[in-house]
Amino acid sequence: MMAKVKYQNDSCIDQLKKSILLTPAIVLLVLFFIVPIILTVYYSFTNLALTGSNVQNFVFVGLENYKRLLQDPNVKISIWNTIIFLIGSLIGQQLLGFIIALLMKHKNKIFRSIIGPIVLAGWVIPEIVVALCCQSFFSDGGTLNSILGFFNIGAIEWLYSFPMLTVILANIWRGTAFSMMNFQSALDGVPADIEEAARVDGASKFQTLLRIVLPCIKNTIATNTMLNTLSTLGVFGLIYIMTGGGPGTSTLTLPIFMYKQAFVSFQLGYGTAISMIILVIGIILSVLYTRLMKSSN
Repeated sequence: MMAKVKYQNDSCIDQLKKSILLTPAIVLLVLFFIVPIILTVYYSFTNLALTGSNVQNFVFVGLENYKRLLQDPNVKISIWNTIIFLIGSLIGQQLLGFIIALLMKHKNKIFRSIIGPIVLAGWVIPEIVVALCCQSFFSDGGTLNSILGFFNIGAIEWLYSFPMLTVILANIWRGTAFSMMNFQSALDGVPADIEEAARVDGASKFQTLLRIVLPCIKNTIATNTMLNTLSTLGVFGLIYIMTGGGPGTSTLTLPIFMYKQAFVSFQLGYGTAISMIILVIGIILSVLYTRLMKSSN
């Protein structure tokens, strides 16, 4: 009996020690994550502004900001543009990242040590630098039109004629490295003997990829898709530097629209209400990916 009581006391002491060690992390999590979310939700129900009397004397306005969202035509445009940007970026980053990882799988260390850093360059470079580089690349007198001119093809105003395509390609170039690293790690973990057995049984490389490799890394694919989705939903600097949301509203995504309403029109309450749309979309897609992962297992 005494031994049992002593064991319980020791267990309680261990739990207390663990709680004390976790306290700084919990405090930081509350201050820099939970509190900002609560404030964002609260401010979305107010008329908070950056100028005028509403700077300090803002009041609770209920669902007025959300009613305004339903009536604002730019909200529908920005949601649609965000979906197009998200789908295009996800397909490009996932597909290109997987192809590069697959091509590097059976290569020697020298080849991988050269190609890897080249692909990673777009990811480690600051977003504003990537945006400026891509803006120069797609500009009227940029590198792309110079290449086209070499083949006697006339210059194209990419940033004005195909603005959404340019920002999607820029985001694909920047985010491909993240997918490549995830897929490369997953592909290295696929047992080689299983692939060899499939080939001995007469399976082609494509059949082996489709029926052996992809099922083995399906969790990595789902996780990578979810992480890329959340990061792509928050892309701001890349689009803002390259097009500013234009021409017109052709690249007006939710983060750009939120910024313009909050810090250009000085309507912070309405801007935070727009940010809630991004939060809701992210939550819905995260739950969807999680359920798909569970059902596939």
